[in-house]
Amino acid sequence: MSGEEDNFVFTPERAPWLGCGPLSRLLAVLDAKGEEARVVGGAVRNTLLGLAPGDVDLATTALPEVVVRRAGDAGFHAVPTGIEHGTVTVVVDKVPFEVTTLRQDIETDGRHAVVHFGRDWKADAERRDFTMNALFLHRDGRVIDLVGGLKDIEARRVRFIGDPAIRIGEDYLRILRFFRFHAAYGHGEPDRAGVHACISARAGLDQLSRERVRVEMLKLLAAPGAPATAAIMAEIGILGTVIGGVADVTALARLAEIETALKLAPDPVRRLAAVAVRIVEDATRLRERLRLSNDEHRRLRAMAEKWWRIEPAAPEDSIRAALYRIGPENFRDRALLAFARSEAKADDRAWHDLVAFPERWTPPKFPLAAKDFIERGMAKGPALGAALAQAEEAWIAAGFPGERSRLDAIVHAAIKSARAAPDLSEK
Repeated sequence: MSGEEDNFVFTPERAPWLGCGPLSRLLAVLDAKGEEARVVGGAVRNTLLGLAPGDVDLATTALPEVVVRRAGDAGFHAVPTGIEHGTVTVVVDKVPFEVTTLRQDIETDGRHAVVHFGRDWKADAERRDFTMNALFLHRDGRVIDLVGGLKDIEARRVRFIGDPAIRIGEDYLRILRFFRFHAAYGHGEPDRAGVHACISARAGLDQLSRERVRVEMLKLLAAPGAPATAAIMAEIGILGTVIGGVADVTALARLAEIETALKLAPDPVRRLAAVAVRIVEDATRLRERLRLSNDEHRRLRAMAEKWWRIEPAAPEDSIRAALYRIGPENFRDRALLAFARSEAKADDRAWHDLVAFPERWTPPKFPLAAKDFIERGMAKGPALGAALAQAEEAWIAAGFPGERSRLDAIVHAAIKSARAAPDLSEK
C-alpha cells in the first residue's frame, strides 16, 4: 500500500476526547509550523472498538528537542522519559501525553532497538507490532490506515504487521503481546501465521526481563478472552515456559465463569493462582520467574496454603476460624480458588454463600492481652508468649466468646498449662 488512505472519519460524537482542552491545545502546538502530529495507537483502536480511549499517545515529525522546546514555549511541562527512542512526556493541565518522533528501528537484539528518526509515516507504522495499533488520527477526525488495521479491527483479528517472524525478532515480548491483544480484542482463533511465528520464536522469551513478562502476563490474565487464549498458549508450550510448570487451564476457565456468575471483576493475581499455583512452592517459583511484588506473592502463598480445606460442607466453626486467621481478602481468594477446582457449577448456591461469608460475619478482635496474664502473676518472657498463643487458640475453639467469665477461664487454663510445661529457657 502506498500513500495515505483516509478510510474513516471520527465525528465529534464518536471521539469527543479528540477535541478536549489539553489534547487540542497540544496538537495545536505540535501540528503546525512545518511539523505534523497525530494521535496513534491504543486511543484510536479503542475508540473504533467502542471502548474508552485510555491514555492518548501522539506521533510527530518533530524531533524530540523540538517537542521539548515547543512544549516549554507553550507553558507545558516536558519530561524526556525515553528521549533516546524519541519519546517525550508532555503534561498539559496535569494530563500526560507521550509524544514520540517518527522512527525506524535500525538494529535490534530482540530486547533493545537502535532507532533512526524520520518523517515517513508509513515507515513508522510498519515498525509497530500489530495492524490495529498502527492507525493514525488527524485532529480533524480522519483515520489514516497504512497497514490494513481497519479491516483487522472490523474482523477482531490481531495480526502482525508484515512478516511476524521479523516483528517478533525485534522484540520477543511481542509473543506475549500477541496473545494478550487477542485475549483482549480478538474473536475466534488467533491469526495462524502469528501463532506459528510465536511457536518458532518462543525460546526468545528467556531473553526478556522478568518484570516485562510479569506486566504482560497480568494484563493477559485480566482480559475477557484469557481462558481460551491461555488454553492455546498451554497447548503450544508457551504458557508452560512462562510459568515454569504445568498450567491448569481448566481451573482458570472455571474461575472466569464463577467471576461472571458472582459479578466479580477479573482479578489477574487470583487467575494466576488458578492457572499456576497448587502448593506454596509454586508461589515461590512464580515470585522469582515473574518478579512478583511482595503483595502479589503474599496473596499467592495465602491461596496455596490449604485451599482444599475451604468448602461449603465444612462446619461453620471451622469456616469462622479460617476467616479469623487469614482475613477477609485471603478467605475470598482461597474460597474462589477452591470453588474453581471443585466440580460444582458456577451458580452453585452453597459455594456462593461461602464466598460471601465475610460479608455476613466480621471476625472479632482477640480480647486478651499480655496484661491479663501479668496481672495474674506471669512474668514477661517466652512463657508469656506461649500462654497468649494458647489462649487465642482456645478462644477460637470456644467460638470467640466475649463474656468475662469465659475469658477468665481461658486465661487461667493457659497460665496453668504454661507453668506445668518444662522451662526450656534453661536448657
